Amino acid sequence: MSGNDEIPARIGALVKTSLVDYPGRVAAAVFCRGCNLRCPYCYNAELVTGALSDDEAVTVDQILAHLEKRKNVLTGFVLSGGEPLLCPVAAELVSTARKLGYHIKLDTNGILPEKLAAFIDSPDLQPDFIALDVKTAPVRYGMLAPSSDPGLAARLLQSIKLVSVLPAERREFRTVLVPSLVTKNDIAEIAAALPKDAAWKFAPFKPGNCLEPSYNESILYNDREMAELVAYARKFVPGAELR
Repeated sequence: MSGNDEIPARIGALVKTSLVDYPGRVAAAVFCRGCNLRCPYCYNAELVTGALSDDEAVTVDQILAHLEKRKNVLTGFVLSGGEPLLCPVAAELVSTARKLGYHIKLDTNGILPEKLAAFIDSPDLQPDFIALDVKTAPVRYGMLAPSSDPGLAARLLQSIKLVSVLPAERREFRTVLVPSLVTKNDIAEIAAALPKDAAWKFAPFKPGNCLEPSYNESILYNDREMAELVAYARKFVPGAELR
């Protein structure tokens, strides 16, 4: 049993086999409870708020048992969320998965650059692939915070710099095309912070279970508008594409 608790802590949700969470690999993915942002369009409200029930959540021991059992079938392990760098056992999960032979992917919102740097700088913890979500222009991040925090933009930019040092094939940046958060102006400001060789993956916004219910009624970008926005992004970052 991990830790000293009589009842093991439930970390989050486990996807035992995924073909979509780690590019080019069949992976297991853990979506950790807790997040330091409150993006209104987020569809993982149970994870963000910590309200995921214990019936749906798994312990560290259950995760590691699954990785041990499937190590000859799976090749990737994804730590996602919520925000996985808030998870108190993130390092244990990553180091153990690596010892079992897994390639490690980390999904992060980039708001914890000190924790991110600790992972990147450690031979045992450095992910093989990092996906960093960039939600909108850095100067607009205040609207994503649960409370006033003037340092969000600076911390995001610091994390972008940390990830940008990695080889291009080991990183990607992700942006969801939420109309109220991602306009041409926002794209230009995000692009200014990204490396020119970035893989910048855009995704359509799909309402339905948003943290802020009013976003479920949003007027969406149509296919033509999304294509135009991604083409505009490509003027700055040639690796921009709609996923």
